[in-house]
Amino acid sequence: MASEAPRSLAFFLLILNLVLYGIVTIIAGWAVNYGIEHSYQTASTLKIPAHLFPMYYPIGNMATGFFVIFALIAGLVGVATSISGINSILKWTLPNLLSAATYSTTTWFLTILAMGLACKEINIGFTEDTKLRALEVLTIIVSATQFLCVGTIHVGVTDVVRQEKYSGGRV
Repeated sequence: MASEAPRSLAFFLLILNLVLYGIVTIIAGWAVNYGIEHSYQTASTLKIPAHLFPMYYPIGNMATGFFVIFALIAGLVGVATSISGINSILKWTLPNLLSAATYSTTTWFLTILAMGLACKEINIGFTEDTKLRALEVLTIIVSATQFLCVGTIHVGVTDVVRQEKYSGGRV
């Protein structure tokens, strides 16, 4: 059957994304916790006027606060989308695939936003923490795998629509 290739590839990519988004969520959660616990100590040693950014982080640079928050949001939405997408791929019906396509596209947009902030943070420089560098790299990698997942699900939607069209709606 022609729909087995996109189905198995989408299932593999969703499992991979579930693992990657889980790791991104764990590291971003650690970074938020670290920022909350250590901001006061680091900010108290700054000269007056302190010029604190709205989201000050004792690690990284001026883009770190925004990057960590958006990576955490993208990670959480990615985990939820991957779990929902796995369920939709297993059913492989048109309504389920359309909802999976919508969710994965939305997740990809959030991940692209976090990836853009990761690229900005890399561009600014001064990141010495290895966990933060790992978060940057994983965000860039998961944006590519999510893009592949979105494409694979859309190919599956096209395949199911074609099957329904030729079978007269009896899939």
